[in-house]
Amino acid sequence: METVAGAVTHDPPPAAGGRQGGPLIVTEDSELLDDLLRLCAAAGATPEVHHGVPERRGNWEAAPLVLVGDDAARRVRGAERRRGVVLVCRDQDDSGVWRRAVEIGAEHVLMLPDGEQWLVDRIADVAEGVGRPALTVGVIGGRGGAGASTLACALAVTSAREGLRTLLVDADPLGGGLDVLLGGETAEGLRWPAFASSRGRVGGGALEESLPELHSLRVLSWDRGDRIAVPPQAVRAVLAAARRRGGTVVVDLPRRIDDGVAEVLGQLDLGLVVVPAELRAVAAAGRVASAVGMVLRDLRVAVRGPYPPGLDDREVARLLGLPLAGEVPVEPGLLRPDEGTAPPGAGRGPLARFCKEFWERALVEAGTA
Repeated sequence: METVAGAVTHDPPPAAGGRQGGPLIVTEDSELLDDLLRLCAAAGATPEVHHGVPERRGNWEAAPLVLVGDDAARRVRGAERRRGVVLVCRDQDDSGVWRRAVEIGAEHVLMLPDGEQWLVDRIADVAEGVGRPALTVGVIGGRGGAGASTLACALAVTSAREGLRTLLVDADPLGGGLDVLLGGETAEGLRWPAFASSRGRVGGGALEESLPELHSLRVLSWDRGDRIAVPPQAVRAVLAAARRRGGTVVVDLPRRIDDGVAEVLGQLDLGLVVVPAELRAVAAAGRVASAVGMVLRDLRVAVRGPYPPGLDDREVARLLGLPLAGEVPVEPGLLRPDEGTAPPGAGRGPLARFCKEFWERALVEAGTA
């Protein structure tokens, strides 16, 4: 056992994918019930309330989470043992609570009010049906104009075309907006400034539904208004929500590393540094890789030609001391979709093939394929 946010806990049970029902609450303590209903509301879940073990067969077993008030511990003592039972109490000086937790097979003993945030997060997890988190990939240019935004869009478009739930995140407020690159600057939906005041947990489903949908993927970009600083805690909450939905998340990263970008880097599974095959670009990419590598362990290089004499993709990777992700094909004919062509990564061109092969390898490495 370990102490977590005011709770003594075993490892939590795995939750299945897809949205589930709300928790089952068992208590006759009106004050405790008020608290638990308030926490369920904060987590966006609608609970089922009983004074003891539900008479209807299956309700106890089927609930994704069971919250048992300390007053009801004796009434549920004979219930079938199951995972996901939490004994909720307030008296931290009552040593008998641990014995009662063992008697009902509780996996957690939660003390209020200390454990409120932990419980809100746990209720929201089961309500959303949290499964395997999204494979999250960051793309950053080794120098300005390296083509990182184009590659990020192409990776996201390819992921969506392969049938994966996909979110493309624009983490560069000075980049002009990835929705513009995808031809969707007028599409309805929220942009980053709408999340600037986020502090606690953001619902994954609500986030997904609020964003513009372009080319079968969701896009979180910037608007064209005055720049608004998004605090690091808001960035953390939004990215965590995006990851909980599963599938893939692709993040277009700026070349400067501030607190908000550090929050993004901390949630990436792997990163790609896009480097044109030029000695000056390699030198600039070395500084970028050094800064990013302080937070992100799995950093790889994607090289873009053409190549001068004596320099190829393997040599660029060797000079940077990074694993080679491959050579990014150049498609000079790529234009904005509203000018008559498909977005980056669409169709069957070399860039689309590169992205498809990247996802096939990355998903196998992550154990999701």
